[in-house]
Amino acid sequence: MSKRWSYLTVEVKPSWTGLKSDDLQTELNRHGQLGWELVNVLQTQPMGVAVLMFKKEV
Repeated sequence: MSKRWSYLTVEVKPSWTGLKSDDLQTELNRHGQLGWELVNVLQTQPMGVAVLMFKKEV
């Protein structure tokens, strides 16, 4: 039987000085502890919102 996945996207918004690595780390750790695996990060502008994409086996 093939695996089934659930997906989650999380937006991390930058502060006025840009995207902080601490904010990204917090989100990654929070979702990782809940069993989510990071599969991709999308940031369309250098100072823009980062979209973290996670998956978890159902």
